[in-house]
Amino acid sequence: MIFKKTSAREVTALTRQMASLLSAGLPLVQALELLSRTSSRGALSSVAGGLARRVSSGERFAQALSAYPSQFDRLYRELTMIGEASGTLAHVLARLAEHRERAAAQRAKLRAALAYPCAVLLLSAAVTAALLALVVPTFEHVFDSFGAALPAPTRAVMASSNAVRRWGPLCLAVCGASALAGARLVRHVPACRAARDRLLLAAPVIGPLARAVAAARWSRSLGTLLAAGTPLADALNALSHVTGNAAFDAANFHIQARLRRGQRLAQALRAIGCFPEALVEPLAVAEETGTLDTMLLDCAALAEREVDEKLALASACAEPLIVIVLGLAVGALVVALYLPVIELGNVV
Repeated sequence: MIFKKTSAREVTALTRQMASLLSAGLPLVQALELLSRTSSRGALSSVAGGLARRVSSGERFAQALSAYPSQFDRLYRELTMIGEASGTLAHVLARLAEHRERAAAQRAKLRAALAYPCAVLLLSAAVTAALLALVVPTFEHVFDSFGAALPAPTRAVMASSNAVRRWGPLCLAVCGASALAGARLVRHVPACRAARDRLLLAAPVIGPLARAVAAARWSRSLGTLLAAGTPLADALNALSHVTGNAAFDAANFHIQARLRRGQRLAQALRAIGCFPEALVEPLAVAEETGTLDTMLLDCAALAEREVDEKLALASACAEPLIVIVLGLAVGALVVALYLPVIELGNVV
């Protein structure tokens, strides 16, 4: 069966609406049928209708969700199963919606922090390439009529202009094709995705931020599962793709193996090496006091606040820095072009 594609935002909206309807006392099947009839999004209506049919035919809600694996991941199904068993499905769905909304807000902040610098850098590169390809050749004809040796900066600009005109389209095509091929490899080849994520974590500036984001997602997901009553081993099984980083997702299997050998969770995290020490130390204390779920959620909230502060600082610093770099580049280009004219005026 082919299902219509639904976005993560639509799934979050469905979860929030189900939680509200169940809290109001509406039975699950009727809530799903109501969402199927009233939803303005065709894909969301189709999913709600399919879930309603499966539940009305006798399936458990968590079992019905497994028919839509691309919409409802293992963490979602695990928490829903716990909510059904404990009679707190509305509360669990509300926590799930909050969890998804928080993760979506953090992703939006990351994209917004990266979008402006990338857009300005691309625009500056395009403007520089246009100047070298269209404006500099005009000056080159003028300089040829002087019949005098050009200064070294001007010769460097002329050589760059010739290189852009000769090799620019080919380099642009090669870079575009390489980017598309790399994106497809990362999307479809797990080894390439894991290599990209390891390089991302090892990057000097972006690495600590990516590590903090992944650790916050992992901590909040595990804390939510443990607070709902999931055993630690089962909770780790459900954390297969919650962080968005292959290195952290793969770490769950190594953590489980160490736990089976008798290690504590904090010891396993320290041995894995990808988790920040600011998370490991509090968890070691929480294991002794039996407050692991609360400590995980607190650490996740702290890490998210630190990520927000770092993003705000990076955004504040990026704007003037990019303007300065762009101004220096354009200024150097203009000076190099007018330097022969200035020298000729001095001679005359």
